[in-house]
Amino acid sequence: MACPAASSVRPPRPKKEPQTLVIPKNAAEEQKLKLERLMKNPDKAVPIPEKMSEWAPRPPPEFVRDVMQKLDAEFQKRLEKNKIAAEEQTAKRRKKRQKLKEKKLLAKKMKLEQKKQEGPGQPKEQGSSSSAEASGTEEEEEVPSFTMGR
Repeated sequence: MACPAASSVRPPRPKKEPQTLVIPKNAAEEQKLKLERLMKNPDKAVPIPEKMSEWAPRPPPEFVRDVMQKLDAEFQKRLEKNKIAAEEQTAKRRKKRQKLKEKKLLAKKMKLEQKKQEGPGQPKEQGSSSSAEASGTEEEEEVPSFTMGR
C-alpha cells in the first residue's frame, strides 16, 4: 500500500458543470452536439478512424462466347428428350386402353354366345356367373325398372 501522505497530495478534481439533456430532433442537431462535445476539450486527442478499404465486386468469370446459342442447343436437346419420353408414355397407355377394350369385347361376345346356347328354358343367373368367372373383371349393365318422361 502507498503511504497515506501521498494520497493527500493529489490535486482536487474540478467540479463538473451540470449538463442539460438535449435530445436531437434531426441529423443536423445530432452532429452539432457531437462537435460541441469535441470542442469542449481541444487538447484531448480525437480518435480518427482509418479509411476502410472500398468494396469491390467479384471479378466476372471467364467470358464465354455464344452463350445463348449453347443454351439454345441444350434446351432443344432437352425438349426432344422430353417429347420422346412423353410419346413413350402415351403409347404405353394407349396399348393398355386397347387391351382393356379388347378384353371387354371378348367378354361381351362370350356372354352373348352363352345366352344363345342356354336357350329359353334355363335361368339366366347360372350362365352369367360362369361367364363372369371366365372373363375376370366385368361391368354388368343394369336395366332401369322405370322409364322417365312418360
